[in-house]
Amino acid sequence: MINGFNNKSAPMEQNGNNSNSNNNGYLNPAFVGKLNASNSIPGEYKNQAESAANGQAPSVKPKVALEPLDVESADAAQGKRSDGWNNDMEFLMSCIALSVGLGNVWRFPFIALENGGGAFLIPYLIVLILVGKPVYYMEMLLGQFSSRGSVKIYDMVPIMRGIGYGQVLATGIVTTYYATLMALTLRYLVESFYPTLPWSYCREAWGDSCLDSAPQTQFQSLANGSAVRTTSAEFYFTHVILREKASIDDGIGYPSWSLAVALAVAWITIASIMFKGVKSSGKASYFLALFPYVVMLILLVRALTLPGALDGVLYFLKPQWHKLLEPQVWYAAVTQVFFSLAICFGNIIMYSSYNRFGQNIYRDANIITSLDTFTSLLSGVVIFGILGNLAYENNTTDISSVVNGGTGLAFISYPDAIAKFKVVPQVFSVLFFLMLFVLGIGSNVGMVSCLTTVLKEQFTKIKQWHIVVTISIAGYLLGLIYITPGGQYLLTLLDFFGATFVALVLAIVELITIGWIYGVKRLCRDVEFMLGIKTSKYYRICWAVITPLMMLTILIYMLALYEPVKYKDYTFLPGVYAFGWCLSAFGVGQLLIWAIPAVRRQPASLSLWQRIRKAFEPLPNWGPLKPSTLQRYQLFMQQANASAMFERRGFWHKIYDNIFG
Repeated sequence: MINGFNNKSAPMEQNGNNSNSNNNGYLNPAFVGKLNASNSIPGEYKNQAESAANGQAPSVKPKVALEPLDVESADAAQGKRSDGWNNDMEFLMSCIALSVGLGNVWRFPFIALENGGGAFLIPYLIVLILVGKPVYYMEMLLGQFSSRGSVKIYDMVPIMRGIGYGQVLATGIVTTYYATLMALTLRYLVESFYPTLPWSYCREAWGDSCLDSAPQTQFQSLANGSAVRTTSAEFYFTHVILREKASIDDGIGYPSWSLAVALAVAWITIASIMFKGVKSSGKASYFLALFPYVVMLILLVRALTLPGALDGVLYFLKPQWHKLLEPQVWYAAVTQVFFSLAICFGNIIMYSSYNRFGQNIYRDANIITSLDTFTSLLSGVVIFGILGNLAYENNTTDISSVVNGGTGLAFISYPDAIAKFKVVPQVFSVLFFLMLFVLGIGSNVGMVSCLTTVLKEQFTKIKQWHIVVTISIAGYLLGLIYITPGGQYLLTLLDFFGATFVALVLAIVELITIGWIYGVKRLCRDVEFMLGIKTSKYYRICWAVITPLMMLTILIYMLALYEPVKYKDYTFLPGVYAFGWCLSAFGVGQLLIWAIPAVRRQPASLSLWQRIRKAFEPLPNWGPLKPSTLQRYQLFMQQANASAMFERRGFWHKIYDNIFG
């Protein structure tokens, strides 16, 4: 039968009219005939062809009245989960809402500010092309192809299932502190309705070093002198909102009751959207994805009309070439791409697992990564325009000296600019903080969906809303530590040890696993089977060589020149660093924790070495969700493996064949 497949197979180029709306992937004519055949029943062409070959008349089935199918059967017939997206656009909008978030508005300008402004754009774009875009597309492919979440996706290499669990841990940590940032935005949103914005003016307790964020008269600007002063917006954030301590040596303090209420509202909002899974979150994705751009464009116009804004924008766009030789800048670019696109956390795999089998994710991946970059640049222009104005108000040309970095950037520079609006600043303030809240919701819904999917795949009998409520309560209780006077210290610590470091290490292991254990060659065959397209050399080389090497180099650099994590100028106690490294070890250690049971599940008749090797092979049911499509995929792979039997077996040829085969 394999020979029969070879004789009937048609070159891929002959299928130029392939439609990506097909739910069953690229249909090899050897299995089901041509895509434009009048027969629309998968596999029917093959049955009729066999009948004709045996001298029998093709059977003609009588037409019968169709009975209504249940939802699960109908979705299975389309090759997607029963709880999948309502339509393809919901997936695209949800990915935009996930990837375009606080990482663009808050983190990107902050990272750029720390790494020389415009100089950061060059390594950022290079890393985006060589790391972000290939990994994003790769995770989309695997999720859609297998319809599995971020843990069960490793049915393709069972011994590496710990990658998924480690990424779930990192996602859980990010989820808890991400929600507290939304609580901060809610606090500011409520206070935006005050007749006078509370951060626009100085209090007596803040002394003469405070500078009103409200518009300054010419006399006041001249009276400020040349000394750099701190804006009332910054004083308000650190002293009123955070109640920040000088150190946490004597403890982190108690949560703020107002932020605790805001945090509860944030989690109730997330739970409400997630109540029915992606069926409900998909409907909300249109607003979550599009509304922030309306507000951002309004703020862009206002920021560029402020005095001194042009200097800030030029600082942002003008490259400082010597910065390209500093490894720290490249390390910052890699971590920014991670946070911005939300890759290597399992979120993209999870979202795409709810797609129908033949959806055009090649197009979607290009749209999302391009839009994410555009949003980062747009927010950078806005924030640096504001920083240019702050420098102008402080009579200095040093853009980087006018504000402290950290999570407070979005809660200092933006509010300061809004306070300078002479016409109803409350309106712009409400719009801005509502935008931040919507951005946070979109990203947090994606992360909670990832956790929910993992738990639902493990505990199939538990209802969706039970899992969502449990995660929300746990997330709320854990989030309380971040809204204490020492909360920002803990956020900085857990962000590095629990999220950034763990995600970077596991991402390297993930790329090696997919590129060299599962194999780039097999992944490209999966793409061909699912979408009917050939994978370009750009993706092949990035998946196999460039992306893992770049990330491995960054990791080695970080470990070689490691300096203790600090919050502002505060150095943590030795015991705190020990806890941080234990947390990192626990996250990365998931590789070993879950590798042991994967080996033990192999047949007892095999030797230990054979069981280990067997654990590196895909499970028998690995492939598309729909049984008939899975059967065609297995036949497709049999044909490919039969052809591979006659290939050369040299070491270098295997490497070349894995990349370009």
